[in-house]
Amino acid sequence: MSEPTPPGSAPQEPSFQPPVAPPSQPPAAPPPPPGGGYSAGPPVGGNVAPVGYATNEEKTWALVSHFGGAAAAFVSGGFLGWVPALVAMLTKGNDSPTVRAHAVAALNFQALWTIVAVIGYVTFCLIIGFIILPVAILMSVIFGILAGVKANEGQLYTYPASPQIIK
Repeated sequence: MSEPTPPGSAPQEPSFQPPVAPPSQPPAAPPPPPGGGYSAGPPVGGNVAPVGYATNEEKTWALVSHFGGAAAAFVSGGFLGWVPALVAMLTKGNDSPTVRAHAVAALNFQALWTIVAVIGYVTFCLIIGFIILPVAILMSVIFGILAGVKANEGQLYTYPASPQIIK
């Protein structure tokens, strides 16, 4: 028997509703790696060799030959840009072929622009010396810095217009 309906209301028929799937959620993201979301990489300890160098000492001497040459050329007015590269080559050049390659590249380039700077000083009494000398100093400094940046990345920089006087 059916239940009586209250007066003034229509009898209700059972209605069919299709089943509703529960709301789907996007898949959860994987948990972050330990260390705050950054991959830690290999552990860094005392004498870990930088990329492109066997030891940290090799990297230091390669950087001395390039950045030292740029600094010495700037401070000395173009005369002494070759000295740090020569010191690096004589100190570690026989022990490390990498240091020797960097030092020889820097020494060849800095020697060339030292000669150009000397020509600039000699021709200073002429007007042309006022142009040659600043160009020589700027070339030594700018390309020495560029080579030092490349050496810091572990690459041997090929200086432009650099003769192979020293091998």
